[in-house]
Order: sequence, then C-alpha cells, then structure tokens
Amino acid sequence: MIKYFDISPIERLKGSDIPLWGKMTPQHMVEHLCLAFKTSNGKIHISDFIIPAEKLEISKRILMSNRPLPKNFVNTIIGGGLTPLINESLSLAVNELIEEIENFVKYFESNPAAKPVNATFGPLNKAEWIHFHKKHLKHHFEQFGLLDIQK
Repeated sequence: MIKYFDISPIERLKGSDIPLWGKMTPQHMVEHLCLAFKTSNGKIHISDFIIPAEKLEISKRILMSNRPLPKNFVNTIIGGGLTPLINESLSLAVNELIEEIENFVKYFESNPAAKPVNATFGPLNKAEWIHFHKKHLKHHFEQFGLLDIQK
C-alpha cells in the first residue's frame, strides 16, 4: 500500500488479460493511470477541461459522490483511440505508476494548496484528487476483473 492508495490488485494483472469493457490493453490501462497521476502531481499541466465552466460544480459533486465512473467514457482531450505505449513492458509501466503515486504524495506535501487541473473535473485540491484517483483506480481495476464487482 502506498500512502492513500491500495494498488495491490494490480499484482494480479497479466499482459494477456482482456478488459471487460473498452479497448485498453493492461499496459495501456496502467500507462493511462500514470498520466492521471502525472496530471495531479505537477508533471503535466492542463489548461482546458471538457466540462463547461458553468457545469463544474455539478460535475465535482458527481465526482465526490459514491457514484462509479461511467464505463466506456471517452475523454475528448485524450480521444477514443489507444495511445502509443511508453514503457517497454507492463512491469515497467507498473513501476512508473508506483513512482508517479509517490510523486503525488511528495507534490502535495510541498504544495498543500495546489489545485492541478483535471481534464474532466477542472481544478482539484488534494482531497479531491485523492478521491478521484481512488475512484479511477477502482474503475480500471474492475475493467480488468481485478476486484470483485458488486452488482
């Protein structure tokens, strides 16, 4: 367990796993999670978000609820296709994810008032990012059957 986040389900992920929905391969999913953490830890700066400014408050309420993230959601900033892989292997991608989560913790220790912009939900503070990441991790762990999915 890394501070705030339990990513132990990822230990069950195999490169040959098929998603229950969506197009991502296991490595694409892990690298996608890395990008989300890089957005929240100050490494990637986003200036635009896909939700109109007048709907950000409602969007944030949905984020902070227990409502799960929608399956097959297409982030218009990223697009619907698969991005080229960055790492040479799934294990290297997992190592990068661990590093970016640790960078997230360090970033907010040094910048407690920071509000990095989330592409979907706009500027988020530390608590909101933690909630987002927990929800996002759960969403993608369920996508690959790494958690018991409750119906």
